[in-house]
Amino acid sequence: MTVTTITDAQLAPKDYASDQEVRWCPGCGDYAILKAVQKACAELGLQRERTVFVSGIGCAARFPYYMSTYGFHTVHGRAPAIATGIKLANPDLDVWVMTGDGDGLSIGGNHMLHVLRRNVDLNIVLFNNEIYGLTKGQYSPTSRRGTRSPSTPLGSIENPVSACAFALGSGARFVARSVDTQQPHLIGVLKRAHAHRGASFIEILQNCVVFNDAVFEHITGKEVAPDAQVLVEHGKPLVFGKSKEKGLRLKSGTLELEVVPATAPDVLVHDETNRALAQLLAALEPPLPTAIGVLYCNPRESYEHDVYAQKGAARGNADLDALLNSERTWEVVS
Repeated sequence: MTVTTITDAQLAPKDYASDQEVRWCPGCGDYAILKAVQKACAELGLQRERTVFVSGIGCAARFPYYMSTYGFHTVHGRAPAIATGIKLANPDLDVWVMTGDGDGLSIGGNHMLHVLRRNVDLNIVLFNNEIYGLTKGQYSPTSRRGTRSPSTPLGSIENPVSACAFALGSGARFVARSVDTQQPHLIGVLKRAHAHRGASFIEILQNCVVFNDAVFEHITGKEVAPDAQVLVEHGKPLVFGKSKEKGLRLKSGTLELEVVPATAPDVLVHDETNRALAQLLAALEPPLPTAIGVLYCNPRESYEHDVYAQKGAARGNADLDALLNSERTWEVVS
């Protein structure tokens, strides 16, 4: 009898899907993200027994249930802290943090900041729909001024957080942005993030059909996308438009970008190792195009690498008896 064994390199996207019924609202962008992650896992040949998905609270937090890998559904905003512990306990694991704009940037903002500045080798995927979907549509940290919601019936008066700008400001070494419905692009970004050693941060513009439908339509709509998005690729000019007829350059005498003809001699070429350029791209708002792709990638040693290196050095020089009898000592007598 011949027995056929499927290796991880032969797994299809469906092999990364669990037996749980996927329960998001019909038409939710989360479905597209789930499919993209499963396809990326298959193309990367990830070992299911060495892969962990960690989430907090919110619609995005259902993610671990739908993956045929290890998973941990934690508490609100704490996924980065739990994921850090997992990675430190076993650095060989592929650890993914699945979070939303509320979970990751509101109650979890402090944890998000520190996991990025420490550069823990995690893949952090933030679903941004600019609303609290699970708790029925309150405004979130990324909601724009004027957003009407149950908690802001007269319109929000707060300035929104830019997820990518936050990540860059926290010291992230890999920052990217993609769109839920742009599957080939999203899968490519997920694979780039996985290849990065250290904390990788991906913002996904994602639609909430119930509480914030079409919030990104002015960026992602098929008719407007060529003019509303600039796809950034390392070493390539920052050009966009239906015929790639427009480009971006630094406005004379300022640190701002402006639109010029693509034939202009000073059109910028994307350098993903340039943090200052990444910050300019992250801050682009209409009528300027939204930057999509890897904004910044400049690796350095990860946090857990340095933790284990330090631990090994300390163990090599350790003399417990000498330590216990160093400095001031006391003898306790009865």
